[in-house]
Amino acid sequence: MLSRFIPAATRGLSTARVAGRCVRAAHTLPDLPYDYNALEPTISAEIMTLHHSKHHQTYVNGLNAAEEQLPEAVANGDVTKIIALQGAIKFNGGGHLNHSIFWQNLAPPSQGGGGEPEGDVLTAINAEFGSFENFKTTFSAKTAAIQGSGWGWLGYNKGTGRVEIATCANQDPLEATTGLVPLLGIDVWEHAYYIDYKNVRPNYLSAIWDIVNWGDVSKRLADAK
Repeated sequence: MLSRFIPAATRGLSTARVAGRCVRAAHTLPDLPYDYNALEPTISAEIMTLHHSKHHQTYVNGLNAAEEQLPEAVANGDVTKIIALQGAIKFNGGGHLNHSIFWQNLAPPSQGGGGEPEGDVLTAINAEFGSFENFKTTFSAKTAAIQGSGWGWLGYNKGTGRVEIATCANQDPLEATTGLVPLLGIDVWEHAYYIDYKNVRPNYLSAIWDIVNWGDVSKRLADAK
């Protein structure tokens, strides 16, 4: 597949320059950095298998399908078609971006998941929320309150140099929607937790701190500055 030959730094983009030409590269489902059962008991292997191999794959497929139709619509000057494709690109592209971050934001305790952040991340959290515990309480409350499906985020505001909590509906991507650089995202679509936690979203949000990969969050903050 063409995407395998694109440098990692640009693999998330949908085009690559080959022999002077701009050639579209298909998006692919990223591998998980751990086994499907590695996040148990916080998230079961059943959920991880379905969430990654089925739900995320569906977003990848939908994004590729929409992008395949876009060049012809642009070449034909079909503005109606171009506009019609934007919803599919936003939804599926957002789903692909969000989940690609989510998998990296999590880790089993044996690989650094859980505990508390350190260094610049902890400093930024304390500056904004007073303490890590207060941050977790505030983040969980705002994310639990999302109506329907969506995501809770800790993002970095390049303008202020501070971190912020934000929520996004459906699969709306954080940076494209709010301008915040995503550091930590928690999926609260029911497919992310219903098998394990039924309809009690707060219990899921309380448990997920045990597998947050603060090392990944720290790297994202460093890269954002």
